[in-house]
Amino acid sequence: MKFFEFSGNYLLLLRKVFSRPEKFRIYRKRIMAEMDHLGYTSVGIVALISIFMGAVVTLQMALNFESPFIPKYLIGYATRETVFLEFSSTVVALILAGKVGSNIASEIGTMRITDQIDALEVMGINSASYLILPKIVSSVVFFPFLAILSMFVGVLGGYAMTWLTEIFPLEDYVTGLRTELKLFNIAYALIKTSVFAFLITSIAGFYGYYAKGNSLEVGKASTNAVVASCVAILVFDLILTKLMLV
Repeated sequence: MKFFEFSGNYLLLLRKVFSRPEKFRIYRKRIMAEMDHLGYTSVGIVALISIFMGAVVTLQMALNFESPFIPKYLIGYATRETVFLEFSSTVVALILAGKVGSNIASEIGTMRITDQIDALEVMGINSASYLILPKIVSSVVFFPFLAILSMFVGVLGGYAMTWLTEIFPLEDYVTGLRTELKLFNIAYALIKTSVFAFLITSIAGFYGYYAKGNSLEVGKASTNAVVASCVAILVFDLILTKLMLV
C-alpha cells in the first residue's frame, strides 16, 4: 500500500511541478545556477571514478583473457562496450544519486521544516515548480555531458593502464576500441542518462518536499531519496535495455 501511496503522491507532485510555470527569465537564471551546483561540481568525481574504473576493467579483462584463441584486441573492445553501455550511464547515475540526490533532498527538506516553502505558497508562487523544475531541467541537460566525459575518461584510463603495465600490446587495445563501433550505443547511454537524471532529481525533490519534523527527519528523507533513486535507476536500466537493445 505504501508503494501505491508513494506513486500517487509522486505523480501528483510532478503534475504540480510541470504546471503553472513562473516567468521564464527567473527560471533561466535558476536553471543556469543549478547546472553549476548539480552538474559542474560533479565533473571531478565522475572523471576520477571513470579513469580508475576504465583502468580496472582493462586490467581484469587482460588477466582473464588468457586463452591463445581469444584475440587480444577484444580486451579493448570489451572495455569500450562496458564503459559505454553500462558504466558511463548506470554506475555514474548511481554515484550521482548519492551526491546530487542527497543534496537536493536535504536542501528542499530544510526549506520545508523551516517554513520557507509555506512562505512561497503564501506569496502565490508554485513552490514545487519553482524549487524542483530547474533542478530537473538542469540535470537532464547536463548529466549527458557527464556521461560523455565518463566514456572518454574511462577509455583513457584503460589506455593508460595498458601503456603503464604493458600487459598486452597497446596497438591491440586501440584496435579493439575501433572494432565495430556503433554510434547507437552512445545514443543509448545518453538516453539512459537523461532518464536517470530525471528520476534522481524528481525523487529527491519529492522526499525533500514532503519532509516533516526536525533536522533528523531531513537526514532520513535524504537517505530514503538516495535508496529510492538507486532502486528506480536499476529498474529502469533493465526496462530501457529491454526496449532499446533486445
